[in-house]
Amino acid sequence: MSGDGAEAEVVRWLSGEIGPPIETAISRVFLGETLAYKLKRHVSLGYVEFGTAERRLWALERELAFNARTCDIYRRLRPITRAAGGGLEWEGPGEVVDYALEMRRFDDEAVLSKSPERLDGDMAEALGRTIAGVHREAPLKPQGGLTALAFTVGSNAQLLRELAPELGAARVEELVARTEAEFERQSALLAHRSATGFARQCHGDLHLGNILVEDGRPVLFDCIEFNDLLSDLDVQYDLAFLLMDLEFRGRRGAAVRVLSAYLDEAARSFPPELWDGLAALPLMLSVRAGVRAHVLAHSADAETARRYVDAAIAHLSPAPPRLVAVGGLSGSGKSTFARALAGRIAPSPGAVILRTDEIRKRLLGAPPTQRMDPAIYTPEAYARTYDALMGHAGAMLRAGRSVLLDATFIDPALRARAEAVARDCGVPFHGAWLEAPAEVLEARVAARTGDASDATVEVLRDQLRRVEGMDIGWRRVDATQPAAAAAEGWAAGLS
Repeated sequence: MSGDGAEAEVVRWLSGEIGPPIETAISRVFLGETLAYKLKRHVSLGYVEFGTAERRLWALERELAFNARTCDIYRRLRPITRAAGGGLEWEGPGEVVDYALEMRRFDDEAVLSKSPERLDGDMAEALGRTIAGVHREAPLKPQGGLTALAFTVGSNAQLLRELAPELGAARVEELVARTEAEFERQSALLAHRSATGFARQCHGDLHLGNILVEDGRPVLFDCIEFNDLLSDLDVQYDLAFLLMDLEFRGRRGAAVRVLSAYLDEAARSFPPELWDGLAALPLMLSVRAGVRAHVLAHSADAETARRYVDAAIAHLSPAPPRLVAVGGLSGSGKSTFARALAGRIAPSPGAVILRTDEIRKRLLGAPPTQRMDPAIYTPEAYARTYDALMGHAGAMLRAGRSVLLDATFIDPALRARAEAVARDCGVPFHGAWLEAPAEVLEARVAARTGDASDATVEVLRDQLRRVEGMDIGWRRVDATQPAAAAAEGWAAGLS
């Protein structure tokens, strides 16, 4: 039987056994009650070669191995064999006709593209740290990174030009020209990152449709296995797909929470150039939007594809960065306010939040929410934490990324130091000071659980004594109002 005939036979057999498949350009997935089976289609496309049984088996083996790094959904390979009577069966003694990848079923509604509202603050935090952990353990691929991004920039240009009648020729040419110019401008940085540990075997297709929530935690699945040019990536480019997806869906608050958590977690293992690499984030966001544009145009959704082209162009014109510092006593809601504010600060997807509570624990090698012995709060540790805070902020500002500092800032010298960082980097500075009655602050501190802050009521009372009569000098915020309303009002005053 010909290859096409064998493929059709296998599809008919599995459709009869399980039900009709869900089809993509390169796969068919058959959904049973508790299990699912994936077949590779017998296709030869520009970016994938599944024309032979050997190549399909190779891809399925890699899919099983690669996804095992992030989830337990993928179970085993099952040969489909020729039965004695001429039909097909699972794992019989006859000739192998094809292979299927067995997976366990999961709740389709748990996929974040179906319910993006599930990516609230805590889940976004967990997702950012999960992705950073996956990247930390991923195999190094120094030949990737720059090479892979160059491939996609070229592929996007070709595919978008082919679709110019649907997408608008002038806009396509503008996007291609600006992308190529920005890629050239960032090439040295990207090459350095590839050589220093940032190019790794990544997920490759990290958007909301390939992330689900199970047992209260994010799970990554369906990574790219069939083309190393699409998976041996700069880790930031891998993350950029998710950030772009969230931004496009109007979920900037979640996007910047993912980014901030990712960077704090990644800083535990990646070199200090982590911060410098943010200069290439606008390019990476734009390239990811360009990919979505031609994919959707090929799927006959030209309207949405044109919106992605517009988004891709917009990412290449980021607003200049600024430094925002949020201070206040323990319990004033600095972190809640900062998180509500971050997504309102350009450039996309928002200002990276740096928390002294998280930096302190990172420097000590402790998890971000672990309670610490008060003995660690020495003058030396205090100075080291603020040195790191200011150093990280300066590096990100120079890379074009807005930064939001979350600390008490009770010491006037530290407030002056934050202002000096902005001045040295040539960016605007904005200070916010959160205030609330002492009894409100005490109640909040006493009720706090599962947060990076170790402040106690006794610590708060000492802070109250220290700021009594002090002229703070920053714009004051009523911390008794809802954080979202306070952030919206405060952001409206930015110039």
